[in-house]
Amino acid sequence: MRPSHIETILDREFISCNAGQHTPVMLWGPPGVGKSQIIAGIARLRGVPLIDLRLSQMEPTDLRGIPFRNNDNVEWSIPSMLPDARRHGPAGILFLDEINAAPPTVSAAAYQLILDRRLGEYVIPDGWAIFAAGNRQGDRGVTYAMPAPLANRFTHYEVEANLDDWVNWALNSGIDARILGFLRFRPDLLFHYDAAHNPVAFPSPRSWEYAHRALQKFGDRPDLLSDALQACVGQSCGVELKAFIDNLENLPDIDGILDGSVSEVPRGIDLQYGVAAALVRRARESAGDVKKLSNILRYARNYPQREMGVMLVTDLHRAVGQPLFKVPEFVEWANSVAELMLYDFKPVKGEG
Repeated sequence: MRPSHIETILDREFISCNAGQHTPVMLWGPPGVGKSQIIAGIARLRGVPLIDLRLSQMEPTDLRGIPFRNNDNVEWSIPSMLPDARRHGPAGILFLDEINAAPPTVSAAAYQLILDRRLGEYVIPDGWAIFAAGNRQGDRGVTYAMPAPLANRFTHYEVEANLDDWVNWALNSGIDARILGFLRFRPDLLFHYDAAHNPVAFPSPRSWEYAHRALQKFGDRPDLLSDALQACVGQSCGVELKAFIDNLENLPDIDGILDGSVSEVPRGIDLQYGVAAALVRRARESAGDVKKLSNILRYARNYPQREMGVMLVTDLHRAVGQPLFKVPEFVEWANSVAELMLYDFKPVKGEG
């Protein structure tokens, strides 16, 4: 399932806590696909605390607490890391990460916490949602088969990398436009992990963020940049990204496109993707300048393949939002691709 859909599901699950309808959620997926990031995003969206417990690094007593004698009875101390309404607030997210990498004795200690929202005398506050995440067994991570009693305490969703969702995140996170252009050119490299070869570095949503950082740190050192990119996304992918970046020296004048003096579209498909990414980034930085948006829309109509123009305008909308629709040239552009849009987005059988 694509990340944007899972975000909506998790947000609904969080909201449902106060109505007593919340069900714990388990996210499955390969390493680097963004499971933890999605859950952290819900906490930021709702402005609530996130308690991240790495169960693979814990002992059973870390959850259950330490026993102590109280007169003739033995009681259990409540771990301070568990949600407490007075210390942490009445609402939040309890995130049990790497849950299927935890030893069976630890996961067994979590059974009651997950299903009954309590552990001995401790009770999870009503406003707290329980989310968990783990790698699949075929991903060559350190995992245990999840026992049926534990698995049956969750609803389960598998996270898949999705380029449109990642681009939307990247535009909001300031990721280098050259990486966006490259991944539009090579969408199959957003995530490429072959568990059989157990690679150390491989392209993933997480490692593309590392590649962005490498471009900022080593952009002025071409002798080091190639090695730095390979260290982030793997050898073959890093070499290809470096070649793509080097070829961007042949891009047309982006400022000329924005002021309307340049209209020619480069012939190379890689350069076309590079121009599109650069224009989207500049449009976002210009805070919705109507003149620049108008010229970008005119330029989008010049792409030999109309699908490329649609991609450019779609990313442009992700970058600037609703103001794009108020630009007079948007109607002209929409009319120029109306046939293509109707063909691509005709309703499926049974829809109105």
